[in-house]
Amino acid sequence: MVKHTVILADGTVLPAIGQGTWYIGDEPSKRKQEIAALRLGVELGMTVIDTAEMYGEGLSEELVGEAIADIREQVFLVSKVYPHNAGQDRIARSCEQSLKRLKTDRLDLYLLHWRGNIPLGETIEGMERLVEAGKIVRWGVSNLDTADMEELVRLAKGSHCVVNQVLYHLGSRGIEVELQPWQRERGIPIMAYSPLAQAGTLRRGLIANRAVQQIAEKHRIQPFQLLLAWCIRSGDVLALPKASTEEHVRQNAAAGEVELTEEDVNHLDVAFPRPSRKVPLDII
Repeated sequence: MVKHTVILADGTVLPAIGQGTWYIGDEPSKRKQEIAALRLGVELGMTVIDTAEMYGEGLSEELVGEAIADIREQVFLVSKVYPHNAGQDRIARSCEQSLKRLKTDRLDLYLLHWRGNIPLGETIEGMERLVEAGKIVRWGVSNLDTADMEELVRLAKGSHCVVNQVLYHLGSRGIEVELQPWQRERGIPIMAYSPLAQAGTLRRGLIANRAVQQIAEKHRIQPFQLLLAWCIRSGDVLALPKASTEEHVRQNAAAGEVELTEEDVNHLDVAFPRPSRKVPLDII
């Protein structure tokens, strides 16, 4: 079970490790396996499930809807709206279509997936109307940097934004310079997507790093479990790893119980230092 938690501004307590669903639902041959993995994740305390209308153009939402059909009340359900659908003329329709695919009457959290050409004020107004209609409980944003967040909260009801979901992992620490401290001051937690880095040379470089391997061995965990434990170490980050097998799900959940020492964190700071100055927000 996931021991560490994150608290939203309204007092809602969430597990610090949830479940991402990017690319889940794309392959029919893996459907049963992926549904079983999501359900096990909920059973193990990873009750936050994050999806989006973009993921597989609705296929991910459909699979999530099937997976949680009889356990909906145990799940904190998150989905995201395309930027071009985030205006007053489209956001309600997009939300309804997501709800239909997810087989539910409401979203616990609805996010603007990234900033597009629709004015933020118009998106806020659309989100607030969805809250009033009971279609969503709360709203937030994704892939917004500090200047965007500052603009957002200056707008009417912009301060109702409860999270910002951004890329964050040991190899991508740019948000620690400015964005994360800014959000921390305002009680807006970070949701971290791709907390294990995407597959490829970057992930291999993280997992193969000597410091990562030594600290993981010390805690008797896998290197990628250490990466997850590191990601949630501050208490105001909710990590969203994807897992499509039950074994991987169990390992992700177990990472939520790991307690890193100050020495562990310092060693990782040396191996993967944060930038010395602000850098552009990483987005994938």
